[in-house]
Amino acid sequence: MKKKLLMAGMTAVLSFGLMACSNGESTSGQSKDSSKADGKTTLQVAALESAYGKEMWTKISDAYETANPDVKIQLTVDKNLEEKISPKMKAGDYPDVVLLATGRKLALTETLIKDKALEDISDVLDKKVYGEDVTVKDKLIPGFTETLATNPYNDNKTYLAPMFYSPTGLFYNEALFKEKGWEVPKTWDEMWALGEKAKSEGISLFTYPTTGYFDAFMYSLLLEAGGPDFYNSAMTYKDGIWKSPEADQAFGIVGKLGKYTAPTTVANANDQNYKKNQQLILDNNALFMPNGTWVVGEMEDAPRAEGFKWGMTSLPAIKDGGDRYAFTFFEQMWIPAQAKNKDAAKDFLTFLYSDKAADIFAEAGAVQPIEGMASKLTGDNQLFYSIYDNGAKAGMGGFAATEAVEGVSMADALFATIDSIVSGDKTVKDWQEAVEAASDKLRAALK
Repeated sequence: MKKKLLMAGMTAVLSFGLMACSNGESTSGQSKDSSKADGKTTLQVAALESAYGKEMWTKISDAYETANPDVKIQLTVDKNLEEKISPKMKAGDYPDVVLLATGRKLALTETLIKDKALEDISDVLDKKVYGEDVTVKDKLIPGFTETLATNPYNDNKTYLAPMFYSPTGLFYNEALFKEKGWEVPKTWDEMWALGEKAKSEGISLFTYPTTGYFDAFMYSLLLEAGGPDFYNSAMTYKDGIWKSPEADQAFGIVGKLGKYTAPTTVANANDQNYKKNQQLILDNNALFMPNGTWVVGEMEDAPRAEGFKWGMTSLPAIKDGGDRYAFTFFEQMWIPAQAKNKDAAKDFLTFLYSDKAADIFAEAGAVQPIEGMASKLTGDNQLFYSIYDNGAKAGMGGFAATEAVEGVSMADALFATIDSIVSGDKTVKDWQEAVEAASDKLRAALK
């Protein structure tokens, strides 16, 4: 299932591995850290075992130990990272660096953000990449450290480092469109017209794995409806924003899309059966689903229609000639404020943007937000990561951090309710009002 990449909005669960190594005395001139063993600094690194697997983290650890012999890496990679590290953290035993994105069901990263328990890593951007003569910020694709996903307090300080990124969009079977002579819709009006054509042939226009996948979808739709300023106002809970004409358009589109959604979608839209919804695309029983590039590996061994070929498109424009968006998710790596080896952890972070590390990650299908990486990709990934070369705009960043408000969750209000919209149990008007009410409560709790 999607890693979520990152950011606020998703309701899935990530996992990490504990422990990795770094040194207290590096090319960056860091001060000495604690946790020495045999004269080496021991760095604990916790990293999620996602669809990319464990092996890449072992290779990263080995490569860093080779590059920095003053470091001993202790590595834990697990599919349920929160359950591994939370009890230790409560006992005061913190990992030094953690790969765990926001958007998880257990919301460990969000909890630390709310508690202001993450280390400010703004200085990492100005450090030279370990073993290279270039700074981290000069290697990163512009825009990745200028969002609420990395700067959750909107204070121009970075607390979460952007890691593997994945364009999202609507996935479909390119071969089916070629066979039918159908064009991929460029506007929502064209989408509805295609929905009628597909219905006449017993094919649903739309499905979705779980409502969690509507985060990227809704973010892109909000950007299309009102542009970046409107989007940022929504992400910071501006009064009345969810009852604006722009919001009306976005809610209305989702409501209409619900009428074209495959009838079995809601029943299978859960963590156990979500692949059954994804299978609808492979079997030509539905045309489009929101997803990310990880879906290819996730469904690699699934049966499929003869000649099946993955296609991916941004959301259709709201009006002819309007902007089209494909939201980008990325994983996040951070240092706990109570970590024992902060300087060594920062050195390790810089190494993760090195050419050596980027190549190791890419072998496993994980793409770092480093300029020029997309040109090294092949096959489906080359198609997916070129979406921004074909007219789509990139959206990034989720909701601003707030103090915890009991019983209030924008993810539940904005995304989880969509099952009820599709099933007809709730109206779009009720949904929209509930989102505005949640926004009102969170606005008062802004950090």
